[in-house]
Amino acid sequence: MMQRFAVALALTCALGSVSAQSILGRWKTIDDEMEGRVKSIVEITEQDGQYFGTVVELFRLPDEDQDPHCTKCSDDREGQRVLGMQIVRDMQVGDGEWEEGTICDPKNGRIYDCKMWFDEGEPDVLKVRGYWGFLFRTQEWLRQ
Repeated sequence: MMQRFAVALALTCALGSVSAQSILGRWKTIDDEMEGRVKSIVEITEQDGQYFGTVVELFRLPDEDQDPHCTKCSDDREGQRVLGMQIVRDMQVGDGEWEEGTICDPKNGRIYDCKMWFDEGEPDVLKVRGYWGFLFRTQEWLRQ
């Protein structure tokens, strides 16, 4: 009886540590096309069991538009300022990851299916994958 209790307790603790990882908070988005430059800060929040990410800070080079708008977006984000834009929508907790949502790339206006996860032992590095069919791109976002 005591052995069963110990095994159940160990399993509960192990599962608890996996679910304790949270994507809530602020994340530095890293530009994987320009030598790892920090592009923005995205704040992920939860509402009614779904997760959303909003751009709360931008890091622009001097020759870039300092207040960009999503001129190529074709949904409700069309013409919206990138600063303050909700780029991640409707993410849901899945089997060890967050999925079933979308992510918008304001640079090209495209909306991709999205999946997010942590690699084991790296709770401060969020893997963010945008994909369309079999094509995908994965970025690492760093907890701020």
